[in-house]
Amino acid sequence: MKKLHTTILAAGAMIAASASAQAQSVADFYKGKNVTIYIAFSAGGTYDLFGRMVARHIGKHIPGNPTVIGSNMPGAGGLTATNFMYRVAPKDGTAMAIITQNVAIEEALKNTAVQYKSNEFTWIGRATSNIEIHVLSTKSPGHTIEGAKKHETPVASTGPGSPSDSYARLLNATIGTKYKVVRGYPGSTDGLLAVERGEMDGALTSWNTMKSTRMNWLTEKRAFLPIQYVLKRSPELPDVPTPIELMTNDADRRLLTFALSSAEVGRSFLAPPGVPADRVLALRTAFNATMKDPELLAEVSKAQLDFEPATGEELAKIIADTLAVDEATIERMRKITTVE
Repeated sequence: MKKLHTTILAAGAMIAASASAQAQSVADFYKGKNVTIYIAFSAGGTYDLFGRMVARHIGKHIPGNPTVIGSNMPGAGGLTATNFMYRVAPKDGTAMAIITQNVAIEEALKNTAVQYKSNEFTWIGRATSNIEIHVLSTKSPGHTIEGAKKHETPVASTGPGSPSDSYARLLNATIGTKYKVVRGYPGSTDGLLAVERGEMDGALTSWNTMKSTRMNWLTEKRAFLPIQYVLKRSPELPDVPTPIELMTNDADRRLLTFALSSAEVGRSFLAPPGVPADRVLALRTAFNATMKDPELLAEVSKAQLDFEPATGEELAKIIADTLAVDEATIERMRKITTVE
C-alpha cells in the first residue's frame, strides 16, 4: 500500500508538473520572439491604421510579451496577403494579418486568385465593422447617383476582389450607373490621391478614413458622398442612401445584401490554419483584452474612429453565413464582378 501510495503521489506530481509546463508553454514560446501583423493594403487607410494600432498594444497582452511588428503587404485587392497567410506564413502563432473584408465573398465567387479556404483560417477578432463610401469630386458630372447614370464616371479600383472594384460594377448592373472602373491603385489612399490630382472622378474609402483625413473635402464642397455601402444607414450619414434602398426588386436586393456582408467582416484579424490550440486561445484572449486597453481606446477616441469589436468565434460564424449563400446569387455576382 505504501508503494502504491508513493506511485500515486508521483503520478500526481508528474501530471501537475505537466499541466504547469503546458500553462507556461505559451509564455515560454513567445518570450523573446517577434510577431508580425501583415497588413493587406498600403499605408494610409483604415486597414493600416487598425493593423498598426493593434500591433502597438497587443504584445503586452500576449503571454511572454513578444515584440509585435506591422508590415504592409498590398496587392490584388488584399488577396496577396490573404493567400500568403494561408499558404506561406508560419503556423506557429508568430504571424497574424488584417485582411480584405471580401475574404469570404471572393472564395464564394470562386475567384481564381483565391488560394485559401476562409473557414480554415484561425479567426482572431474584429476591431470594427466597416462603413465604406464612394467619394466623388463635385467637378464631375457623375458625382450624384443620377449623374452617374447619365455620364461615364472614372473611379479608382485596388483590383479584382476589392470592394472598390465590385461595388461600382454591381451598381452599373443593377441601377444603370456608368462607373468606369480603373484598376491599378494599391490602396484607398492612392485612389483618393488620384481624385485630388484630377486623374479619377471618384474613389472608394472608409468613412473612418474620410473623417480622419479629408473632411475638409466635404465641408469645402469639393467632394460628394452619393452612397454608403452598408445594410442600414449610419447615424453619422443620415442623408446618404445605401445600395439596398436603390434596388427595385428582390433579386437585386439579395445580390447587394450578399455583397455588403463584407462590411460585417470589416477590419478583422486572422492567423493561418493549424496554429496550436493553446496559442490560438492566447491570441484571441490577447486581442479581446487589446480591444479594452485604455491606451488603444484613447487612440480610437482621438482619431474619432468607428469601433465595433467582435470575437474570433463571432467572426467564424459571419464567414460561415457568407459562404452559405444560394448558388444563383453567387453566379450572378460572379458574372458581374469577374472582369479581366
